[in-house]
Amino acid sequence: MQPFIEIMDTTLRDGEQTSGVSFSSSEKLTIAQLLLTEVKVDRIEVASARVSKGEFKAVKGITDWARANGFIDKIEVLTFTDGKTSIDWMIETGAKVMNLLTKGSLNHLTYQLKKTPEQHFKDVAESIAYAVDKDIAVNVYLEDWSNGMRSSQEYVYEYLDFLSTQPVKRILLPDTLGILIPSETRDYLRPIIQRYPDIHFDFHAHNDYDLSIANVLEAIYAGVKGLHLTINGMGERAGNAPLASAIAVINDYVKEVKTNVDEKELYKVSKLVETFSGFRVPVNKPVVGENVFTQTAGIHADGDKKNNLYFNKLMPERFGRERKYALGKTSGKANIENNLQQLGIILSQEDLKKVTDRIIDLGDKKEVVTQSDLPYIISDILDSSAIEEKINVQNYVLTHSKDLRPSVTLKISIEGELFEEHAQGDGQYDAFMNALKMIYCKKGRELPVLTDYAVRIPPGGKSDALCETIITWDYKGHEFKTRGLDSDQTVSAIKATQKMLNQI
Repeated sequence: MQPFIEIMDTTLRDGEQTSGVSFSSSEKLTIAQLLLTEVKVDRIEVASARVSKGEFKAVKGITDWARANGFIDKIEVLTFTDGKTSIDWMIETGAKVMNLLTKGSLNHLTYQLKKTPEQHFKDVAESIAYAVDKDIAVNVYLEDWSNGMRSSQEYVYEYLDFLSTQPVKRILLPDTLGILIPSETRDYLRPIIQRYPDIHFDFHAHNDYDLSIANVLEAIYAGVKGLHLTINGMGERAGNAPLASAIAVINDYVKEVKTNVDEKELYKVSKLVETFSGFRVPVNKPVVGENVFTQTAGIHADGDKKNNLYFNKLMPERFGRERKYALGKTSGKANIENNLQQLGIILSQEDLKKVTDRIIDLGDKKEVVTQSDLPYIISDILDSSAIEEKINVQNYVLTHSKDLRPSVTLKISIEGELFEEHAQGDGQYDAFMNALKMIYCKKGRELPVLTDYAVRIPPGGKSDALCETIITWDYKGHEFKTRGLDSDQTVSAIKATQKMLNQI
């Protein structure tokens, strides 16, 4: 194994080939800056040559910044065996390192380029010579190398023998179609690295069989000097090997190997790329998923409380995150106690049992319970005149008609006294709030200011799916949130508002 592994991030090139993803020039520059200055990867592949004018502008912006800040030798561009064309394109952008895409399997060479190995080697040699003459550092990709090793090893070794005579800085070996299993990765890489000990080999994994991280691990054991990874595992089809997972595995299981990557920055860059790309990160994705440091089972919370029994090496603090304890039907008292403790709330064992029973009941109904719901749940179920539900929305009629303003007729009970009011508004909820304000004005009471209104439905939910409305209020300088859940969006907002009325 090599004592140091170079990390090349290809989010901005291979990762951008994720279906439906296209970064703007400013987004590419921001990601590039973050990867090199904060995440501290060793190199970044930022584009394919000749794609578009927009791509040219993006690469030019990155190289201008990189040259001014001493990173120009870390910026790489994919070029093609097309004579001088793509190399000239790259040179115009100001980039100084090219990753030349060539054929790593006889199958690709024969049926895509329709050339013999000798013809291909000649084309490659001419591209390399031209690049070197222009003071460009050369790395060479062997596209479809993994299939080449399966079906045409003689060709692969013939090609590697040729490349070993060329002024090439690195040879890049991709599992282009994500076909390798770990044992093949080891068995294919090890003899190559032993045969060419002075050549720097990179390994580039894809995740079609969900084996990319296992293959990365085997590549390290085989002795590769570099890895190609992407933020959030972005890439074509099932994507590339994800940066965060690879770094976590290296740091925890390959003690003989080091990288420059700063673990604490991985989650931050993950969220930024998720926002820019619109490529949603699964909540259970290792290291960067929203739920991966959340304990749900009560027995786990209990074990953590007693002696961190359910912790592993993947501590959230390593990645700038914190452990959470979810609330639901499997929570148990220990889980709920952890959340109450974070809120500074202490309950008797009798009251804690009541709260636990209510959360389990809500979980059975598929309701999502959050930490911010706990104060309302407590006030809703404990026998105390100070926290009884004194305000109840008893009835309402919501109307919405074409070319007529929405209106609401509202009936509400305030401490046993009934009020009824009718109002119009710019929407049904606005009309509801206008009627409520009229009633509270009669009572001489002040309502909070609504500062944020968020609506969520389950991804891929049907039209009858539950709708969650979270409203943020400001009441005399104190900000708090209430939540309502219903299949109707306006009704869920009304439920959140009733919670607010009782809280104030």
